[in-house]
Amino acid sequence: ETFRQALQNVWSNKLRTFLTMLGIIIGVMAVIVIVGLGNGMTQSMRDSFSALGTNALSIQVWGYGSRTASVEDVYKIADKNKELISAVSPQIDFSNNTPKVGTTTYRYGTSVYGVDEHYAEMKNYTLAQGRGLQYMDIKDNKQVCIIGDYLNRAAYGGNAVGQTIKLGAYKFRIVGVLNAKVTDKNMQQGSDDDCIYLPYTTAMRLSNQSSAKNFVAIMKDESRANEAKAVVESGLYDLLKSDNAYYIYSASEWLEEMNEMINMVIIILTGIASISLLVGGIGIMNIMLVSVTERTREIGIRLAIGALEREVLLQFLIEALMLGCMGGALGVLAALGVSKALAVYMGVPFIFSPGINLLAFTVSALTGVVFGFFPARRAAKLDPIEAVRHE
Repeated sequence: ETFRQALQNVWSNKLRTFLTMLGIIIGVMAVIVIVGLGNGMTQSMRDSFSALGTNALSIQVWGYGSRTASVEDVYKIADKNKELISAVSPQIDFSNNTPKVGTTTYRYGTSVYGVDEHYAEMKNYTLAQGRGLQYMDIKDNKQVCIIGDYLNRAAYGGNAVGQTIKLGAYKFRIVGVLNAKVTDKNMQQGSDDDCIYLPYTTAMRLSNQSSAKNFVAIMKDESRANEAKAVVESGLYDLLKSDNAYYIYSASEWLEEMNEMINMVIIILTGIASISLLVGGIGIMNIMLVSVTERTREIGIRLAIGALEREVLLQFLIEALMLGCMGGALGVLAALGVSKALAVYMGVPFIFSPGINLLAFTVSALTGVVFGFFPARRAAKLDPIEAVRHE
């Protein structure tokens, strides 16, 4: 009976009820949207870094004065630390030489690197056709290459092995094709499947580079990234005698830093959005005090004919709880729609988190109870005689 009366009182003035709930609706919606988009951005970054390889160390070596680190020197550092580093390869950027097949140039998105014979395996590629790069290709500076699935399909109709491709002014013979990593063929351009790998010695010779400056190393356990980074730094320091002669970073390290930044922003924005819940709570308290004033005579009559204080208290608390719950429910529904729309607009995954939705709804309900308690207690403590006389 108490619940039915509370529902009837809340529903009797729909516009006032909606305006009272508005602060709760906005607060709940804002919190869920901010957390959802933050999680979506985090997942998007994680996917992007996973494509790069979160188990990879990127190594840049500039040298110091006359001191340099050769490819063999870097190989030796890796060999000494096999418990941390599983493989390492030079990675010479050759993308200034635009790929050209016939009269068609592939100017945008295609990655072109000079690497060693282990690089494709390090990057988890498998061969679809032909062969991979071999030690003799590296040793003899051969102008051969392997290509990704995108170029094989787009430029050669699936039959690239044995064909020729021009990189800038230089002709290369294609000896192998890599299996696709991206399942959606329409998304391959600019992805890991849009690539060309040639011997690093050939890339250095054609680029007039006397030494390799960029390497990529694969860690056996990315949770030990700091240890792996430290041993490579130590090895390079022993060679070059300067901290300014090299720079090493890991994708997992960057990802961790970016996650910390995003989480900090989420916390700050969630705190700001939570102010709306406070405003909504004040709105509920205000309207409940107005309701107590309007219904003073009714409350007095109920108390006079034997209603207990706790029954009056409970009725007003239920009304406040209903306002909080309905505001929370509408806020959750609004948040789902807004989150999906913004996720599509921003190009990040939509992540539904039951935990944050339930938490936001629970907080909205508690807000109704907490801010409704004072008006409810005030109603329960009214003097029946004075209340009945109230006009």
